[in-house]
Amino acid sequence: MKKTLIAAAVMAASGVAFAAPNVTLYGVIEEGVVVSKAKHGDNKVELASGFAQGSRWGITGVEDLGNGYNVGFVLEQGFSADNGAEGTAGKAFNRESFLYVKGGFGSFGFGRTGALSYAQTQAILTGWAFGTSYGGSSWTSAIANNFGRMDNVLSYATPSFNGFTGHVMYSNGLTSDSAKWSDNNHYYGIGVKYQANAIKSSLIFEAADNKGTAVPAKTAGDLLSMQEYFLVNGLDEDKDGNKVEYATWSKDKANKAEYEKWAETELATAEEAKRPIYVINYGLEYNLGSWTPMFAYQFAHQNNGRRTHMFGLSTTAQLGGGKAMFGARFVFGKDFQKKVGANDVKVDGDVRAWTIGAGYEYPLSKRTAVKAYAGYADSGKAWKEVEDVAYNGYQVFLGMRHSF
Repeated sequence: MKKTLIAAAVMAASGVAFAAPNVTLYGVIEEGVVVSKAKHGDNKVELASGFAQGSRWGITGVEDLGNGYNVGFVLEQGFSADNGAEGTAGKAFNRESFLYVKGGFGSFGFGRTGALSYAQTQAILTGWAFGTSYGGSSWTSAIANNFGRMDNVLSYATPSFNGFTGHVMYSNGLTSDSAKWSDNNHYYGIGVKYQANAIKSSLIFEAADNKGTAVPAKTAGDLLSMQEYFLVNGLDEDKDGNKVEYATWSKDKANKAEYEKWAETELATAEEAKRPIYVINYGLEYNLGSWTPMFAYQFAHQNNGRRTHMFGLSTTAQLGGGKAMFGARFVFGKDFQKKVGANDVKVDGDVRAWTIGAGYEYPLSKRTAVKAYAGYADSGKAWKEVEDVAYNGYQVFLGMRHSF
């Protein structure tokens, strides 16, 4: 149950005045036990928070401006119920911090929120029973390519036209936009969603230019000055362990040769990081009453990097007074990475993987439910030895969720 009066008390106690009577405090606490084993890895038993639904608390508010217009906000912070840690260090509202205006024109907002294919209030992803949660069965697990929560977002959604809505999203800098525009890492998203009668469907195109993830391409010698490299890497000792000044160190030919070798490697990595990535997601759901079959597809492309197709078939069903979920998906394509999963497996070539999962949620009350899940993943070709349960291994989860 959402506690409007509690939210009002919190705001009043903080000394903040507000006029809107419909400020709402809400939250979710989920915790459980996850048993997992990755290929070549050890069995793990962990007390985990937010495996199926992220633990969070938040505040929402809406003010009626008249003439069909209103302004609202969403402030949401994640946390780990098992240790009390904040969702992201240094962010007061790491899940969402969003201000919007709605009217006859549609909805326009800005702030921090999730991508169109992720979660939060602006997301339109459809077609997968497990959504963006449930560990290895998440549509956003390691084998997939999805954008998550982003800073500096502008988002617009059209009014509904016979069930169709259009959505446009842009991030001026996924984590920062303090540099000049051409050096920021931008996100672009456009999508359409249809929801009417028994059908729900969405088609989303997204891209990131990755401009802000690397030093501009120059020569190896221009990548960093010798002094910058010296300071950044703490190279303040000679080969005998004695402290030396930069001027002395920079004259050492062996150190200079080592730097130039490092710079060439960093330049190659910088060029690789600057490649833009493009992702398409399509989803379709058909509600048949007691069960809802779903289909999902994703195509991802990055030059000389990952180029994959992912297909998923899943369903939700009313079973035994609760909700059951079943899903299977298959990924194939090509991948290039220098490090994958928990080990140093290098991937350069054809890849494939399949994942199956089953989950169940049983309500104990309107606000409390128990949850269970089991999933298994197996990969082949260049992903065969990846030590990660999203690629190879299993997960079993049992937990409880309480909402307020």
